[in-house]
Amino acid sequence: MYPSIPYSIPIQDFPNHLQSDKLKAFIGWDGLVIFDESTDILDTLKNYAFQYQCYAEACGRCTPGKYGGKVLYELLDKIQKNPQSSQTDIQHLEKVCELMIATSKCEIGKTTPKPILQILKSKKEIFTTSSIQGKKQHYISKITAPCTDACPSHVNIPGYIEGVRDMLFKESLIATRGSMPLAQVCGRVCPHPCESACRRSILDEPISIMELKRVGADYEYDMQLPYQHPKAPDKIHSESKIAIIGAGPAGLSAAYYLALEGINTDVYEALPVLGGEVAVGVPDYRMPISHYNHDIDMLKKLGVRFHTSSPMDEKSMLELEKSTQAIILATGARISKKLGVVDENPKLKGYFPAISFMDKVNLAQKFNIGSLPDLKGKNIVCVGGGFTSMDVVRCAIRLGAKSVTMLYRRDEASIINNTSKEEYHESLEEGVKFKFLSAIDRINSENNQITSVQVINFELKKTPSSPKGELIRIDKPPLEIECDILIPAVSQIPDFSYLPKNWGIELTKWGTLQTETGTFHTNKKGVFGCGDCVSGPLTIVNAVGQGKRVASVIKRYLQTGKISLNDDEKMEDYLHTFGVFNRDETIQGWIKGVKRSESEKILPEDRKNNFSEVNLGFSNQEAINEAQRCMRCYYIAMAVI
Repeated sequence: MYPSIPYSIPIQDFPNHLQSDKLKAFIGWDGLVIFDESTDILDTLKNYAFQYQCYAEACGRCTPGKYGGKVLYELLDKIQKNPQSSQTDIQHLEKVCELMIATSKCEIGKTTPKPILQILKSKKEIFTTSSIQGKKQHYISKITAPCTDACPSHVNIPGYIEGVRDMLFKESLIATRGSMPLAQVCGRVCPHPCESACRRSILDEPISIMELKRVGADYEYDMQLPYQHPKAPDKIHSESKIAIIGAGPAGLSAAYYLALEGINTDVYEALPVLGGEVAVGVPDYRMPISHYNHDIDMLKKLGVRFHTSSPMDEKSMLELEKSTQAIILATGARISKKLGVVDENPKLKGYFPAISFMDKVNLAQKFNIGSLPDLKGKNIVCVGGGFTSMDVVRCAIRLGAKSVTMLYRRDEASIINNTSKEEYHESLEEGVKFKFLSAIDRINSENNQITSVQVINFELKKTPSSPKGELIRIDKPPLEIECDILIPAVSQIPDFSYLPKNWGIELTKWGTLQTETGTFHTNKKGVFGCGDCVSGPLTIVNAVGQGKRVASVIKRYLQTGKISLNDDEKMEDYLHTFGVFNRDETIQGWIKGVKRSESEKILPEDRKNNFSEVNLGFSNQEAINEAQRCMRCYYIAMAVI
């Protein structure tokens, strides 16, 4: 009756940090999978039904959803206490399951009965043979949703959308800040992987999840409200002190959640401003600095101490080692990689690495530090295909360049996947030219000044051994493109020259920090890493999620001296391993074709000569209409250990 269990994977395929606890069974929205035959299945089903009351996330708009979980639990408890259960009780249990699946309005009501019904259909004998005591089993559970699982910060997305729908904007923001303190940022510049896992996309189009996150954040900002927190912040105490190196999204996230627990935190930033790459890398037209500073000021009010223009070296790190109980490395990845082509010379005039270029633009435009690059009448060529390169070319347009071209080795679909559909199409509207399946073969110069680049072309051939496609060079003469300024934006690597050599910090083959999976602890006791210096240049939401996890691990480390995960974090990692979103499922009970709301954008001709914010966001009514499209796809998952 139900599809095969999507999470029935071999236990040896779990990440190492999940194998220390022996997983006996996993039960969730699509059934039950048993790894250990000694598992007490009936007790497992009863405890799973009990979670319905613990999470209380049924929408309450139908009787089966509102009361069904309690009825399931009571029936299973009655059956467990009577090994010779009457067929009447078992039949009643089956009918309640079928009724909830057929008539519940929300997913939590539709899916919780599924594993119970699965066992009723396949192993009915367990309802008449289990003992009254049941076997001793440890249960850990978590409520999730496909969008929440896809979010690296595991934001309670249905929760904040529901707050918007019900016009409870403060509650919406509180739901966001439960795992995403930088709500202003991630309501504007998040690549929204959650939308790729939105079940609504199976019917028509995904919910505008990122845009709706901004609603609560802007409400707090516009109404000048006190900061909304997921819990009452504890008073800062002096028993412990944590040092964070780097004030970008990862460091800010870690500082926020440590401060909520009252833990003394100092953040050291090499730049003269706070905010990391969002401050000096993301332009004002995408992320107004006034709104970002609003989130940063929240941390200051919580007692976090910031030290700008404070680059670290071996001596200062050794001093911090003596004065702190833990150190978090969150220094990002700020060294631009070279292209690796013939005649590439970073000393040539016109050679301008992307990180240096964006630093110069943003420090001047946002903070009045230095001056803007003079691009008037210049031909700009940027090589890349990610968010940094997109920021480069759109800034070049605003700075009056004569022509702006981006070269990218892969195709249009790949660049959209790397960034976002909105970012790509907005850059096209503003006049950026893209040359796909292209790369620089040679850099030409005269009198130490770049004059042009020679570009070769490729074709993409997909084969069984290379399903994403193998790049095959097209055999024809290179195309020469005029170029006054060449901006490499192919990737970045971290700089760890400040770390004491006697710490022996291990790095990966990619030059990033080697950390323990799940806890982000390095091989040096008390030293943790998070963000781009661990993962390489990824996304803001990825950095924020790692910062939150590190703060949680450090809280327990200060209490016990041990590096560990709590049950909620273990479940996050179990769920990520199993996967939550199933694009092939059939969705019933919802009307198809409800149009996705689109926020108002400044017209290209009005925006491409200035740094005013492009995306004006939803009106309240537009936001409410969009929130009503959400199907509230909460699922309960439980592991038996």
